[in-house]
Amino acid sequence: MKMQFTLAAAALLLGVTAQANTGSAFYGDAPDAHHPWAVHDWNRPQPPRVEPLPYDAEKAKAPAGAVVLCDGTEATLGNWESEKPEGSPTKWIIKDGAFQCVPKSGYVRTKAKFGDCKLHVEWSAPTPPQGESQGRGNSGIFLPGGVEIQVLDNYDNPTYADGFACSMYCVNPPLANALRKPGEWQSIDIEFRRPLGQDGKVTDPGFVTVYCNGVLVQDRVQIEGPTGHKGRTKAQVFPDVGPLKLQDHGNPVRFRNIWCQALPPRTAADVAKQVPLSEEATLAKRKEIAALVRADAAKLGDKPLEQMLRSAESLVYEKDEATAKDVCAKLGAYVAGLQQLSKGKLNDKKDEVKRVRGAFQYLAKFGCCGEGCAPYANLEKLVKAHGWDKK
Repeated sequence: MKMQFTLAAAALLLGVTAQANTGSAFYGDAPDAHHPWAVHDWNRPQPPRVEPLPYDAEKAKAPAGAVVLCDGTEATLGNWESEKPEGSPTKWIIKDGAFQCVPKSGYVRTKAKFGDCKLHVEWSAPTPPQGESQGRGNSGIFLPGGVEIQVLDNYDNPTYADGFACSMYCVNPPLANALRKPGEWQSIDIEFRRPLGQDGKVTDPGFVTVYCNGVLVQDRVQIEGPTGHKGRTKAQVFPDVGPLKLQDHGNPVRFRNIWCQALPPRTAADVAKQVPLSEEATLAKRKEIAALVRADAAKLGDKPLEQMLRSAESLVYEKDEATAKDVCAKLGAYVAGLQQLSKGKLNDKKDEVKRVRGAFQYLAKFGCCGEGCAPYANLEKLVKAHGWDKK
């Protein structure tokens, strides 16, 4: 176990990975003083593959005092309710001894409420697998207060790293990919210590520890707030108790053997182990990522549009005057080329133009590039003149 953790942690400190379908550039919130990666950053390395440990039926049994939330019987349904309409009976079903999501029926939540707890969940992705990236076997385990531990079929399916199976969604990728094949049961164990506070201010941020199929994948990772999508979370005090939730993301994911055990009051030893990086360490990592992205952009000389966008990506991690000027000049050449096209040929490039505009809107939003770049203003005028800014 210790060797697996060491290898996984080392792999996450490597440079930019080759991009499969791992997300989109210019998407989630940009890096900041304590986070070198953007939210849902497609340059963030994929969790390394490790072999899961054999299923331990004894360890998977609910201990004395635990609340059994799903035992595979019809009585299980009585432990859950729909989130919307609030408190209504769930439309999820029991099928072949499993609690199965009915797509488009909405999230389900427990009627019982929990605080600091140990949670055991087993889940299985649909088979044969369909879709890719976030579209394959997607669901989520929401802890009281809103922290999501991602459920996703990533057995042979890359996605953005902070949305990988067993990630603290939107915040922290798992240390490793220890999933079994789709259709097989995944065993997840979570220790949750909620953020505490006084007068609305967080005094103890709490943490989450996760084991996937016996492998440590989240090692006392500090909670930064409720998780979401695209946006960086913000610290806040969590309620004393709240329901557990399972997500309907449009895939018929199955669950079984769900139980929850209250944890004793925390001690001085119950503190986060993985915390956001210092400003100094974050700056150094961002410079490293920017250099790798620029080196990759230099290889795209035969693809001027992609080279411009890849160079622009590097500015998200590190401001660089020379790169910003070069990107602005390349955008100027691109816009000048558009202005020479006939109406028909320009319309053929509508989606491409909107993609470029979206990239520079992102750069301007986060103060990376765009403001003061005259070609960007000209691109905005062209887009609006053709009504392409309207949804």
